[in-house]
Amino acid sequence: MSDTPGRLLSLLSLLQTHREWPGTELSERLGVSPRTIRRDIERLRDLGYAVHATRGSAGGYRLTAGTATPPLLLDDDEAVAIAIGLRTAAGSSIAGIEETSLSALVKLEQMLPSRLRYRVSALHAAAVPLTPGLDGTINPGILTAIAAACRDQQRLRFAYCDRDGAATRRLTEPHRLVSAGRRWYLVAWDVDHADWRTFRVDRIQEPFATGVRFTARELPAKDAAAYLARALASWRPRYEAVVTLHVPAEVASSRIGQVEGRLEPIDERTCRLRLAAEDLDWLTIRLGMLGVELEVHDPPELTAQMRDLGQRLIRAAGDR
Repeated sequence: MSDTPGRLLSLLSLLQTHREWPGTELSERLGVSPRTIRRDIERLRDLGYAVHATRGSAGGYRLTAGTATPPLLLDDDEAVAIAIGLRTAAGSSIAGIEETSLSALVKLEQMLPSRLRYRVSALHAAAVPLTPGLDGTINPGILTAIAAACRDQQRLRFAYCDRDGAATRRLTEPHRLVSAGRRWYLVAWDVDHADWRTFRVDRIQEPFATGVRFTARELPAKDAAAYLARALASWRPRYEAVVTLHVPAEVASSRIGQVEGRLEPIDERTCRLRLAAEDLDWLTIRLGMLGVELEVHDPPELTAQMRDLGQRLIRAAGDR
C-alpha cells in the first residue's frame, strides 16, 4: 500500500480493535516493510495517538488512552450507533448534556454519507421512549438543522405556530439554541420584524437554511440564556390556576417537586397553590397527579375541564 494517508487510516483501524498487533502481522496486512510500520507508528504518535510498543518475540503494538482526544475512526455501524445515542441524549433531562450532545451530533451528521443518515433517521423514528415528556416533544432533526444554521451563520426560514395557534412563516438570523428544562428555545433576530425574538423549538416546522450568510448582531443581554430568562420573566401565562389543597404546605411542597408554582399556607391543614400554564390539559393532569383532596377556584375553564375528566374516568371505571 503506497498511499501513506490511506495506509495510516488502515493501520489506525487495525489498532482500534483493542488487541496487540505484532509488527510482522501489520506488515503483511498492509503490504509494507516492518521499517515502514515503525515510521507510520511514529506518525500516529505525532498526531496524538498513544501507541504502546512492547519488545521481544511476543511484543507488538496496541492503542492506549492518551492525554488528548485524537480523531476517531468509525465503521458504519459504530457511526450509526453513536448518532442514535447523541440524538437520544439531546432530548435528555440530564442537566448540561443536551447542548454538548447536540453540538457533537451536528458535527457527526454532516460527515455521514446519505445511506447512513437514512439509517439513523429510520432507527430513531422506530424507537419510542417509555416516558415521553408531557408536552413539547421535539424532532431531533429540527434541532440539528437549527443548530447547524446557528453555527454557519445562515439565515433560517421556518413555519411557526404561536401560542394562539396562528401559523406564520418566519425568516430569522439564528443566534443560539437554549435548553430550559425539557424545552428548547431559539434566540434569533426576526428579519421581518427587525427585532430579537425567542421561538419554542417544538413549535417550529420545516426549518430551511437559505444559504444566505449574515454578520452576527449584538444581543441586548449578556448571553442567549440571560436574554431567554428575561423574556420568560415577562411572559404572561394563558391560565393561572388558584387551588386549595387539603394538606399541610410542607406535604404539598414535597408532592409538587419542581413544578413552578407558589404555595401559601392557609392553616395547619390546608394551603393555597397558584400554578401557571399554557395548557388546560397539563394543569388538569398535574393537579390530578398530586393525589390530594383539592378545590379549584380559578380559572372557570379548569373547573369544567376537571369535571369532564372526572365524569369520563367514572364511566371508564364502569360506575354509571
